[in-house]
Amino acid sequence: MSDSNPDPLGLDPANESPFKGKTGLRRVWNAFNYSIAGLKAAYLCEDAFRQEVRLAVFLFPLAFLLPVPWLGRGLMLASLLFVLVVELLNSAIEAVVDRVSLENHRLAKRAKDIGSAAVLVSLLNVLVVWACVLKEVPW
Repeated sequence: MSDSNPDPLGLDPANESPFKGKTGLRRVWNAFNYSIAGLKAAYLCEDAFRQEVRLAVFLFPLAFLLPVPWLGRGLMLASLLFVLVVELLNSAIEAVVDRVSLENHRLAKRAKDIGSAAVLVSLLNVLVVWACVLKEVPW
């Protein structure tokens, strides 16, 4: 029995989105512009993202003012960036769920709650990383 589908795994680029055709520097430039648009949209439309950006704006300089080793400082900064990444993904999940349907549904609630839990875990990670790094500082 022969398979008449020449691309059974769906890996043919022709089957992808029509927006996927760019390559090289054009693709990089487009991706950069899409990313900037996403950051702007998140900042303008998402209260939680704005709050976490404010937290990062306060804590980033503080990490450079504290007498911590560079490795610790890098971990502190990475933990802050991680919160922003997780919040962006959570906001994307919420937007997609709302795009599909605004009705209350247990799976929509679950998706949103799990995204929110991921943000909470990333914020707890900031607390743990900063506490561990600051514990090692000889005050």
